[in-house]
Amino acid sequence: MSPAQAVALARVRASDAGLGETLSQVRELARRSVVRTMRQPASVVPAIVFPLALMAVNVGGLDQATNIPGFPSDSYLDFFIAVAFVQGALFACMNAGTDLARDVQTGFVSRLALTPMRGAALLLGQLAGVMALAAFSATLFLTVGLTFGIAIESGVAGALVILGLALLIALAFGGLGAMLGLRTGSGEMVQGFFPLFFVLLFLSSMALPRPLIEQDWFRTIATYNPVSYLLEAIRSLIITGWDGEALALGFGIAGGIAVLTVTGASSALRRRLTRT
Repeated sequence: MSPAQAVALARVRASDAGLGETLSQVRELARRSVVRTMRQPASVVPAIVFPLALMAVNVGGLDQATNIPGFPSDSYLDFFIAVAFVQGALFACMNAGTDLARDVQTGFVSRLALTPMRGAALLLGQLAGVMALAAFSATLFLTVGLTFGIAIESGVAGALVILGLALLIALAFGGLGAMLGLRTGSGEMVQGFFPLFFVLLFLSSMALPRPLIEQDWFRTIATYNPVSYLLEAIRSLIITGWDGEALALGFGIAGGIAVLTVTGASSALRRRLTRT
């Protein structure tokens, strides 16, 4: 073996060792994040109960909306269940932010800065708890919907796509929460942003399809609101079947937000570790 080949082989082995170490760190921090999330009823219960309660109230009170000419479904539950998935993602945002802010306040992040722990491992491990809760809640929402009679026009494959999109949305909002938690270092400030995010949900096509919104200003806001397209992507799988445009917009927007927020959280983490 030539000296150049020996050097190249050494670099590959070092890279493999570094990757293995990072994965090990992610695994340990992910286990910590999942256990901590599941041990906090204040994080788990609202993320499940509030979306189901909002769905029950709206389906019971707005069922007559299905009689409006042009309404896409005979069942308001089929139309509204998408809101539960997005609302669950908003709770993922708050949980990720408050947990990371707590780690900053308790000095956990400062102690990690003194170890060989990689920043990427901390962020990915933290988001694992959020994704675990999102997977559980999304499965529960879908199960409840099927129990009460929703018909998924896209079939079993469509149900799996709904779960995948719900997880991607949770990752997008979870990354946003992580960025806010690392930047502010305050769980209270992260929770203060939650009403603003909730307003985005109400100013979307949450209650009615955009073409049926009579107020021009509301319809314009809903059209420019990215949350509308997340909702419509999920609805398309339930009501329409396979709508390529709706799915492309939904996955594209969710993926774009995820890239931006996770990148922003990584940048905030680097600054936080540098300061400590």
